[in-house]
Amino acid sequence: MNYEEELKKLKEKLNTASTMKVKAEAALESIENNRKEYLEQVKSLGVDPKNLESEINSLKTEINSLLEEANSLLPKDI
Repeated sequence: MNYEEELKKLKEKLNTASTMKVKAEAALESIENNRKEYLEQVKSLGVDPKNLESEINSLKTEINSLLEEANSLLPKDI
């Protein structure tokens, strides 16, 4: 077994893993920053991020209701 060659391969793998780690950390930081930004946008709209799913469901219900109302106001024969 050629130890120098084995060491070279291990160093290459270590460098590759190190590069991947740096990229993953950068991506994670970017995602975390985006998350914070989105949460601030949600808060600026007056919605508590903890109640976001509930707010979305409420808005869906309101949209469906308004669509039904709009359809009921249109003539049936067009």
